[in-house]
This record gives sequence, C-alpha cells and structure tokens, in this order.
Amino acid sequence: MRWFMSSKIHKATVTEADVSYIGSITIDELLMEKSGILPGEKVMIVSNTNGARLETYTIPGKRESGTICINGAAAHLIKVGHEIIIIGFQLSAKTLEPKAILVDENNQFVRYL
Repeated sequence: MRWFMSSKIHKATVTEADVSYIGSITIDELLMEKSGILPGEKVMIVSNTNGARLETYTIPGKRESGTICINGAAAHLIKVGHEIIIIGFQLSAKTLEPKAILVDENNQFVRYL
C-alpha cells in the first residue's frame, strides 16, 4: 500500500482566516465535489505565498460562494489573500488517477487539470 494524491484544488485564494474557530478548512461545496474532496477528509494545505504546509480536515462551505476559509491555529500560518493548493491523498495498492481542478482568483472552477 502507498499514499497517492487523489484530489487537488490548484491556485485557490484564501478568502477568510478565523483563528478562533476550532480547526479545519472550509471549502466551497461545489469545489469539493468537482475535485473529489469529501467532508471531513484529511487534506494537506500548501501556501504558494509563503511556503507553509499543514494538514487539517475539510468542512463544506456555501455552494458557489468561492469560500476558502482557513480555521483555527492554521490561520496563524496562512492568511487571507494567500494562494494555496489543497491536496487529498488516498492509501491504495494501485496507482490512482487523481481528480485535480484549477480555480481562478475568485475561486471559481476554470477546468480540470
């Protein structure tokens, strides 16, 4: 068994950062569906802005809102306006075909990668 990338939202822009929230990342529900990321799934967040990397879990946000909200302690590392990549992984005995999407500066779906 090996870990493979299974899903990715590429070049998302953080719209909110709430350090007082318990934890997680809130993601527009439509973007979660298009990328194959599930509610509660463990994901890696990579900031293209400052290089920070962290793991957390997902919460669906309002559909078609463009919401990407970094919650909890992660909001100390990744701020509003940062460009990020959200990556999901899956443990599998076989190579996976990942589902990856590109979004624009307003976190609207552009195309599959």
